Amino acid sequence: MFTIMDKLALPIDLGQAIAVHRKDNKLSAVAIARKAGRSRTVLHKLERGDDVTVASLFDILRAMGLCLSLQPAGLPTLQDMQRRFADDEADDAA
Repeated sequence: MFTIMDKLALPIDLGQAIAVHRKDNKLSAVAIARKAGRSRTVLHKLERGDDVTVASLFDILRAMGLCLSLQPAGLPTLQDMQRRFADDEADDAA
């Protein structure tokens, strides 16, 4: 499970971090979507890691009081790799 402070390399990573932050802070999807001027469907697509527009992403982040920052990717840590491949194994088992 991703947290808001993890390095995010994939759309699903960002989506999971946004979903966790929203739920941990008891922010309703309806309220965030309304504040962002977007549909709840767009928010849920973002949380699933599906494609949304960059404008939608920024509107939703702004509505949640969040922003993005960029940093060099560097090499993945052992923990990053274990987590990444554990997700693949879970998908294969389902």
